[in-house]
Amino acid sequence: MTSQKEGNGSSPSNGRTNGHGDTEAATAAAAASAGGDEDSSLDAILVQIGQFGRYQIINYVLLCVPMLFNAFFSISYVFTASTVVHRCNVPQCDSPNSLYEENWLNFTIPYNNSAWDDCHRYVSNETLVASGFTPYMDPAGEYCAENYFTHQTETCGKDFKFRDEEKTISTEFGIYCQDEWMLSMVGTINNVGQFVGIPLGGYFADRYGRRTMLAIAGTLSAFMGVIRSLSSNYYMFLVFEFLDMAVGSTLFPTAFLLAIELVGPKRRVAAATIITIAYALGEAFLGFLASQVQHWRWLLRVLYAPAVLQILFLWILPESVRWLLSQGSEERAADVLRQAARTNKRPLPEAQVEELLAGNRRKLNQAKESKYPIKRAVRFFALRIANCCLCWFTHTLIALGLSLNSVNLGGNKYTNFMLNGFIQVPGLLLPLVIMDRIGRRYSLCASLLICAICMGASAGVGADNYAGSLALFLVGKLAITCSFQILYFFTSEIFPTKVRNSLLSLCSMVGRIGSMLAPQTPLLAKYYVYAPQILFATFALISGFATLAFPETADKVLPTTMEEARDLNLAKPRRQTAV
Repeated sequence: MTSQKEGNGSSPSNGRTNGHGDTEAATAAAAASAGGDEDSSLDAILVQIGQFGRYQIINYVLLCVPMLFNAFFSISYVFTASTVVHRCNVPQCDSPNSLYEENWLNFTIPYNNSAWDDCHRYVSNETLVASGFTPYMDPAGEYCAENYFTHQTETCGKDFKFRDEEKTISTEFGIYCQDEWMLSMVGTINNVGQFVGIPLGGYFADRYGRRTMLAIAGTLSAFMGVIRSLSSNYYMFLVFEFLDMAVGSTLFPTAFLLAIELVGPKRRVAAATIITIAYALGEAFLGFLASQVQHWRWLLRVLYAPAVLQILFLWILPESVRWLLSQGSEERAADVLRQAARTNKRPLPEAQVEELLAGNRRKLNQAKESKYPIKRAVRFFALRIANCCLCWFTHTLIALGLSLNSVNLGGNKYTNFMLNGFIQVPGLLLPLVIMDRIGRRYSLCASLLICAICMGASAGVGADNYAGSLALFLVGKLAITCSFQILYFFTSEIFPTKVRNSLLSLCSMVGRIGSMLAPQTPLLAKYYVYAPQILFATFALISGFATLAFPETADKVLPTTMEEARDLNLAKPRRQTAV
């Protein structure tokens, strides 16, 4: 599928992109339009009927709904499949009414990394066994004393005391201690589902329409979530976690495309940024809902049941004009444009519509003979593609890894997760300020290095210093969010037109491996408490310096040929060219 910035924007469906490529294609279109590329007939009509009028605002607000749901669906496992704070039951001291925190824990439970050990307790003196000790006696009794315990430790099976009332699949299915990898596996399976679902969603969206895919995928995902809330065992939960993402992961790229495709060229970059903010706010709202509904079954029902209403999009949302044109459905496309003009109370000359449709017919005929030199491009840009893949891998690993590790910072995990969502908002807006002022390459490098510094510094801050750890985490999260947003725009500008979408899709799909590995990073803290931060700092540092090998693209015309893409560093900025 060709880049959607070209011609009238009616991408011929010669080759199918993967679904995640839809997002990059849309971002590429946004960046291209903002850069002042050749205006198309469709873009001229959008300027005529209003670039961001009442019609666009209504649909824009509606499209924020699937973005919110996608935030819920893609990361709800942080709360449904999380471990809960617990410690071993101490038979000599604990009673059915005793609490997680007790005065005698300092000589009965090891204290590691600013917390009571989850899975070990000190071994009692063997003479207790001979004396006929009976468990659950008065905790103030003679056997609950320091001299009755040794400094050797033992595991305690599944005999625990819990700090909170929270219920997750860990407490319901008995997944603790050495089995905690099963909880992390839920996140990995979730991202495997996205890896499978995004290209499938992109294919079906190309074939049956963006609106149709958005409505059906959202509704199917809602059913998968509700069924998952009825899981009777871990493996049933895991299967429906995968199916949920296999059908629902296309919500983000599809809603993203629909949101910006009817926005005028001068508003497209801002529209792309704002619609992404809806996802970040969805993450923050998820943290709030999880704090109010602390039983995993009911939380899933609260998150998923309302999403069934997305089926109504079939009747209340317009289909993508660009998709309709690419399918030759010219009258339907014209009807959508006329409706937009009426709602915005702006004139739409029929001659302009006819010019658009005639140009679209020519473009569809030309597309039948077009060829995509993808193999040549891979050889031509081998190092650039490898660097791009490294960059995408780093960003998906760190961005998701920080979200998952936010609940392990100490303090209130729900507050931490909400802050993790809110801090992404300035991170998404900051690139609009710095990208054109200091350039894409230096903005990307600086953001990654700031993230690396924050992650490295957090290893030097004591685990007891919650305020310091949280501050470094939030600055690091802001930096990687800013960097990721720059990456979307930057890597859409470094490849030539005919292979831009394909190569960008390749980079993003390789990057998806990072999001599959990210759910495993909290397990590293079992071996060394700062291991996740050191891992993130290392990748951010390497990738940050590697980005300097990219050509600068700020204020330069997007390359059409492979030679133009190769010589981007030699190309003069548009302002100098104009002079």
